[in-house]
Amino acid sequence: MMRRFKNNLKFILPSLFFAVAVLVWYAVFCENRKGLEVDFLDVGQGDAIFIQAENGNQVLLDAGEGKAVLRELAEIMPFYDRSIDGLILSHPHSDHLAGFLEVLKRYKVGIVIEPCLETDSPEYKEWLTLVEENKISRVCAKKGETIDIGSGLVLDIILPVGEISGRKEHDAMLAAKLSYGKTSFLFTGDMEKNLENYLASVYKTDLKSNVLKIGHHGSDTSTSEMFLGYVSPEYAVIPVGEKNKYGHPKNVILERLEKFGVKIFRTDQSGLLKFKSDGSRVLLAN
Repeated sequence: MMRRFKNNLKFILPSLFFAVAVLVWYAVFCENRKGLEVDFLDVGQGDAIFIQAENGNQVLLDAGEGKAVLRELAEIMPFYDRSIDGLILSHPHSDHLAGFLEVLKRYKVGIVIEPCLETDSPEYKEWLTLVEENKISRVCAKKGETIDIGSGLVLDIILPVGEISGRKEHDAMLAAKLSYGKTSFLFTGDMEKNLENYLASVYKTDLKSNVLKIGHHGSDTSTSEMFLGYVSPEYAVIPVGEKNKYGHPKNVILERLEKFGVKIFRTDQSGLLKFKSDGSRVLLAN
């Protein structure tokens, strides 16, 4: 038996070394990113945006509802990667929050950032419990704060403003602008026209971005002509569920985007959407 094992050893070892080499080079290839990648995940009627910096730092902004986010993360993260540096919650509605409960149970998380508008919903209570049990730092974001993700990637918080207790969820929204070199992405959650008007009055042309995440899944409560004019995006992304009961995105919003010459992408039609930036321009990488 021992002689047979020794004879086979010369065949086993090269195969084993080859397998290890493949895994090592796969890891090197996956971690050796160039530039910025922003992925809009297909989680149905909800938002989930995965940001990957060149230095390997990863941020997940919203997570949809249910386990769809886990399927999408498995598509874009290496199989060995079980950590995410930061989770950002735009507001505590289930179609943005509930998927985070699955993420917190399966990934090691460095920090969570949110408006800290506490609600009585079961999902939000579980969110707080999981954050506490896992000893994750929790930050209450406010307008004017800046998050340095690394490798020249900066996330500027532009909402919420002031004291938010007692506000409705959509009025306490966390909104942010991601900047990398000369390129930028504007993330609006379910922001409605009243907050769009506020941002337009404060930031004006500073809102200009290559990519606009359309507010509230393409509802006619968002994406006013004035706001769209200030942002002046090249691309618009609408995270939306196929044949959803709300009729999102609304035709008036699609027509408005077409009027402004914006290229429209929808997760219900295209699935996962990958955008890459080298700091000078943004391209769809699908």
